[in-house]
Amino acid sequence: MVTTHKPPTLVVLQLTGGNDTINTLVPYGDPLYYDNRSTVRVAEQDVLKIDDGFGFHPSMAAVKPFWDEGKMAIINGIGYPNPNYSHFRSMDIWYTAVPDTIAIDGWLGKAVRELDPRAENVLTAVNFGRGLPRALSLAGVPVASVGQLDSYGLLTSLSSVSQRQAALELFSCLYDDGWNDQGAPPSRQLLPEEIGPVLSYLGRTGLDAQKGAEILGTALSKYSSTVEYPKTQIAASLKGIAQVKMAQLGTRVFYTSHGSFDTHANQLLVHAQLWTEVSEAVAAFFADLREHDQADDVIMLLWSEFGRRVKDNGSGTDHGAGGVAFVLGDPVKGGMYGEYPSLNESDLAIGNLQYSNDFRSTYSTILEHWLRLEAKPIVNGSFEEFSFV
Repeated sequence: MVTTHKPPTLVVLQLTGGNDTINTLVPYGDPLYYDNRSTVRVAEQDVLKIDDGFGFHPSMAAVKPFWDEGKMAIINGIGYPNPNYSHFRSMDIWYTAVPDTIAIDGWLGKAVRELDPRAENVLTAVNFGRGLPRALSLAGVPVASVGQLDSYGLLTSLSSVSQRQAALELFSCLYDDGWNDQGAPPSRQLLPEEIGPVLSYLGRTGLDAQKGAEILGTALSKYSSTVEYPKTQIAASLKGIAQVKMAQLGTRVFYTSHGSFDTHANQLLVHAQLWTEVSEAVAAFFADLREHDQADDVIMLLWSEFGRRVKDNGSGTDHGAGGVAFVLGDPVKGGMYGEYPSLNESDLAIGNLQYSNDFRSTYSTILEHWLRLEAKPIVNGSFEEFSFV
């Protein structure tokens, strides 16, 4: 259980597109790796070795110190029963923690509702990126979704804050027809399936976004750092997260993503570039937090919707299963968690690694032992928990 006196913060970094497990944590000590990867492989001399059998992709040099210092948990064989090889369906499963049926509510949306049940802070959850991740989606839970911190908000072409506020309130009321009024009933209440309440909801959501924008704007003026971030999109997103974190606005959950890791072709170059970008951005982010004494209450989860096929296709790898996830940060108890899947052909499922632990075990560990929330209603069941926090 976490012992920091500060409210614990979770940062989630999604590696979108299906990160190649066995070229990320390379089983260089197993000859079956090189037998299956005739082309798309990491030469043993290039592996960043962490023991006699495994090592990181060479582009992960910037995050290897987390492992060396005991601040990185590697979750081997992460997945779920009956894996789905569609990006969209598999991501939905991870987003909702419901593998067997179609669900809507995001697991992090549920967590944010428990952290802020009255939705008193519109910045309890902040996403850096386009749109709203399904993981954070839940009716009644406001989430600020930020492209760039210095231009966040709605109707930004209106220079006046009062103009934007008035425009959003007008939009909120224009089609409302008194649906949520507490006073006298309107002449005709709209039916729930009619468009009015939807537009009214959008207006109220816009007001939340605008309120969040005005608060987030203060983060820029409060931020100063000697840390130089790389000139990449993921670095910009993580720098934005650091700025908001240091402004102490009460944000407990941050989300961002990077990719695409869908490396069907030209994988050696693309995968190396992606991991260079992720690793250097993550290293800069935590260096920034440490410079400001803000790293002791932050952990980061890196995950991808599935792994890749064991045997390469000559230029890349196809959709697979049996993935790898990472949890890192100063409070993390580093080590290997979960069993690395066997590469023996008889142990594969249609050429794919078998999962060895349910992703909801990792979620449950983070919820129970980091965010201090009851995991069962959020992940829809009870699952074995790890000890990385």
